[in-house]
Amino acid sequence: MAFSNGGSLMETDNHKKREGEGEDEEEDPFLAFIEYARSVISPEEDEDPSGNEEGYNGAGWSWIASRILKTCISYSSGVTAAILLSDLSQAWSEQRRVGGSKKRPEIIDQMKRKHRRAKLPNTVTIDSIYEKNFLSLSSVLEAVVVDAHVLPGTNIYMLTLGDYWSSNTIDLYLHRRYYDLVDPPNGILKKAREIFLTGCYLRTAKEGCGSPRLLPTEYLVILLDEDLDDDAILIGAQFCSDSFSSISHDGVKNGVSYSLYARIESISSLEILEQCGGLQRKQITLVDNDGVKLRFLLWNEQVILANLISVGSMLALDRPYIAIAAESALETSDEFCLEYGTATQLYLVPFVQHEEQVCLSSTQNRTQGSKLHAAADPTQGPKVSQVSLPCDSQGSIDFSNYPFQLFVADLHGKMTGISLYGVVRDVFRERETAGVIFLLKLEDSTGSIWAKLHFSQSWSLGRVSVGHTAYISGLTCSKTKQDRFELSWCETDDGASFINLSCLPALVNSSCLHKLSRLSDLSSRRNSMHICRVWIDQVDHCHVTTRFSHAPCGHFVKEMPSGAVECSFCHCDCDSEVVMRAFYLKLTLADKNTKIFAWCTGQTAMELLQISPDEFYELSEDEQVMYPSSLENERFIVALVNCKRLAVHGSRDSQTPEADAVSWEITRALKCE
Repeated sequence: MAFSNGGSLMETDNHKKREGEGEDEEEDPFLAFIEYARSVISPEEDEDPSGNEEGYNGAGWSWIASRILKTCISYSSGVTAAILLSDLSQAWSEQRRVGGSKKRPEIIDQMKRKHRRAKLPNTVTIDSIYEKNFLSLSSVLEAVVVDAHVLPGTNIYMLTLGDYWSSNTIDLYLHRRYYDLVDPPNGILKKAREIFLTGCYLRTAKEGCGSPRLLPTEYLVILLDEDLDDDAILIGAQFCSDSFSSISHDGVKNGVSYSLYARIESISSLEILEQCGGLQRKQITLVDNDGVKLRFLLWNEQVILANLISVGSMLALDRPYIAIAAESALETSDEFCLEYGTATQLYLVPFVQHEEQVCLSSTQNRTQGSKLHAAADPTQGPKVSQVSLPCDSQGSIDFSNYPFQLFVADLHGKMTGISLYGVVRDVFRERETAGVIFLLKLEDSTGSIWAKLHFSQSWSLGRVSVGHTAYISGLTCSKTKQDRFELSWCETDDGASFINLSCLPALVNSSCLHKLSRLSDLSSRRNSMHICRVWIDQVDHCHVTTRFSHAPCGHFVKEMPSGAVECSFCHCDCDSEVVMRAFYLKLTLADKNTKIFAWCTGQTAMELLQISPDEFYELSEDEQVMYPSSLENERFIVALVNCKRLAVHGSRDSQTPEADAVSWEITRALKCE
């Protein structure tokens, strides 16, 4: 589809008629290493031998890609295959050790067979508590009661807890507000009961007992299962006689106890009420079976209770405190609000994400298994036809742990946790919208698509421009009313990352992640990033100037007719922003066979010129003219990208504003010793 200003900015282009297409496409070394690493840390025996990866336990493609890039950022001087594989193996072993199957109490093994619930965000394991000898108050324990008993010679109840991921168990001193629920052997808090708890203090072994124990916490939620007869009877008998509509002023004033059952519709973010002395508050919107809504309010230290619940789950509240809005300082139109009182007990029927079988497209079947792996064992062919992925209550499928690389051609509506790798074909700020939103067009070997990038305050990704190779995770894909796909990305979302490989310092000195190109290869493969060994040639044609650039994005600023200074990329007033002097450098690069004219700015230009912009600016005019002559025949390893925009109908111009008529940008440079 062609992009036009009048249409949707989110359009895929799967009909690639590009300059240079038709020639054999070489495998991207970075992608090849990801596949090779996957074969090393997640061997074939981890897969279901039937070929259906419903039980797949290997590392997801995006996990490996993100981990490799994270290591590259940590080792800015470069990485080796040994460094990357060692880091990946260690990280994957740690993840499997914490989350994998272990020997545990038999009752938990029996229950685990039907366990389908996803972990809560702040969940820690019992094994990790023993290892770290530490537990934060905001941590969540998803536990199973292994035993409930009274400490000999006391009236103190103790619960022995296990979880689905640990071989250890830990004892909890039960808070007295739950004593009426633990009366052995018929109490609800008995063996095999699941509970969530938070706000726990850890009593370590050195503080007086033989092993770590958890001190009493008020913040405990008891899980119910509507498919179990006893739990279904409890819900029907205790929580279905009252509804939100049955709450009355007289009942509240006379101390009537209510037991309520409702679905969690939303959970607000944390609020700080300055007008109330800095009170903290979280609001949970509940909807009962009649469709009536009430707010359940958590105050100050109670807000950590929200870590134990999730949207879509059913919450049962026994004896909640009921606040009459007219008689309190609550600013609300509701007649009543629910609060967590001293006698309140909470029960939860968790929302369970259903898994959906996702058939692999021809893209994945075509790209499964790297050439490196195939070369080692040619008999290894694609074995996987479908995988099971989490699906939320809205029908959106989470692809964050998808085993293989996703391509533009694989995208469809209701996809979350998407990771894409490709070349930036255009990027600019959306001007007439609320908030800070940039539009970026990303292209891979199957097509291109526009994405909306949402920032909380301002652009925060450093220099990104046409031709740069980027890895983006945490994308969401939906379908618009015009039946077009739309990608969105928010920098504050969990799992969201944006890494510009073209500007990654480690890349040019990491031979395992690139293949050296000759300058003559550039004309035949214009859509790729190239790493080349070159020297500076024809210094008499070298053009060096200094300009001011906008530090957050690395693009040049311009003075407006009003006298204000504006970033050419962010289109924001830079008077109060960080503006710094930067090089604008155009020069000739050469190797044994070819010469090209290229440009660069920022840190890359400093690496080539071996002087800072401020130092260069302080030189006399004659010294500035003569300076490039000292660099002739200096040798470098450089990263080169084609910064010329593709001639697409509706595009704003043919290349980046900084590039003028130069087609190639040097994005990184490293001086050869």
